[in-house]
Amino acid sequence: NIMKTIEKRESFYKLLSRIFLSEMDESSLKKIENSKDFELLFPSYSKWEERSKKSRYKLIHEVLNVDYTDIAVMHLIPYESFYVREDGMIESGGANPVTQMYNEYGYRVNLDKARAVSGDHFGIELGFMTLLIELQKEALKSSDEEKANFYKGEQLKFLKEHILQFAPMYLINIAEQARTPFYKDSAKLAIEFLLEDLEYLAS
Repeated sequence: NIMKTIEKRESFYKLLSRIFLSEMDESSLKKIENSKDFELLFPSYSKWEERSKKSRYKLIHEVLNVDYTDIAVMHLIPYESFYVREDGMIESGGANPVTQMYNEYGYRVNLDKARAVSGDHFGIELGFMTLLIELQKEALKSSDEEKANFYKGEQLKFLKEHILQFAPMYLINIAEQARTPFYKDSAKLAIEFLLEDLEYLAS
């Protein structure tokens, strides 16, 4: 069923956007751990002993969030412009590669909430994909095949021209450098999913 597939893709983009956009909080982590595919999607983290040894508060604030700061704020850089510009600068102004596409869709980004300095942050780009998927869903619900196909094409374009221009490199770095199984698993999950999604959208 096409709608089921689309909804599954949307929930993956939402999940990954949440993980990479900002530090973990109790309700988000609980949701992840209670999902039916938890052990399949987070194989190392689900078996990690620290989860039962530490209080939730300590696990989140002293372990996971310290790791997040390393992989998203301090040591690794989650911005497309950093990877695609020759000078390795983060473009936070209007010349940012994603700005035009965001503007076309009225996609507004709350940078403070996202712990981001620029709209081409990996987590924000994943969030934009969920918007495009929403629009595709709405078009299908109103039986507008043509519009639905247009939004599917926009997803493919955004994935190829933006997300996949830098995400694999960023995620491989996370998989190698993250200290917690949570972020190692998340990085591997994201790489697998994005490459599968490319195949799906291109077919």
